[in-house]
Amino acid sequence: MTYEEAAGIVRAPLQPTPRSRELVRFATLAANSHNTQPWIFTASADRIVIAPDLARRCPAVDPDDHHLFVSLGCAAENLVLAASMLGLKANPVATGEEIVIDLETTSPVKSPLADAITVRQSTRTTYDGRPVSGETLRLLESACREPGVSAIMLTDRARISNVADYVVQGNSAQMRDKAFMDELQRWLRFSEADAMATMDGLFSRCSGNPALPAWIARPLLGLFFTENGENRKYREQIESSAGIVVLAADAGDKAHWIAVGRACQRFGLQATALGLKYAFINQPVEVAAVRSQFASFLNLGERRPDIIMRFGAGPALPNSLRRAPEQVMREGS
Repeated sequence: MTYEEAAGIVRAPLQPTPRSRELVRFATLAANSHNTQPWIFTASADRIVIAPDLARRCPAVDPDDHHLFVSLGCAAENLVLAASMLGLKANPVATGEEIVIDLETTSPVKSPLADAITVRQSTRTTYDGRPVSGETLRLLESACREPGVSAIMLTDRARISNVADYVVQGNSAQMRDKAFMDELQRWLRFSEADAMATMDGLFSRCSGNPALPAWIARPLLGLFFTENGENRKYREQIESSAGIVVLAADAGDKAHWIAVGRACQRFGLQATALGLKYAFINQPVEVAAVRSQFASFLNLGERRPDIIMRFGAGPALPNSLRRAPEQVMREGS
């Protein structure tokens, strides 16, 4: 099987049966940090519970599990949308570290966001720099509406350049952090074979880099993956974007992080449905010293900037892979 064939199976259209398996498969197509897929699903006839898989934590980049719980929220939003296509109303409730989703029978509902689930991707490349219309901005902002979550939309070129400064500052700090770099390298997948062996992680072609055998790529990583080179790339990519959105929750607890994830996922799906690309630029969120400065720049007060995404028109890249539902599911009672 080729990489493209594997990706096609992962992202096949939604089927009515087996119902729980299909809902979980669509949930796992959600955005998640480092493509670690840090979730476990417990399924019964009328309920699905999403819990964190703490074995897939990334303590260097995500020491308080913020990104992990945002990822769970992204998965929950995908599940809600997929359920609606199968004639189910999904009611997610964050309880402690879990998301309990009760399912009720209703009429099937299709939507552009649900249709976008199989093609959404975080497209880490240069965009064409063109602005988007006011109506497009309105739809993108509307997609982010979630109780307890604010969306800050930035389209002014000077403000976008300011964000690039913070991203570069955060990226430099991370690339000088051995623990961060060691953790990142554990999730890098350099070849099709490596990516398909684990069905997770960050495959090089998904970020516009060539695929190489790991025995060649790993020793050479320090030659082409440099602080100055990455900073130039990030600045160019950000400057080529039509805009940036920052999500900020009213409180810094797991329930609010899950809510941020739901808003984040809807933003990505709405961008996809509008023919746009988007990508995460979360370095200012991930480096604590930069995060406080970035919060001041945005006039957030005591609130934390949770997620930063850039968007615009650009090319498609290969889709990332996901583990099979059987690997992330367990039976419920």
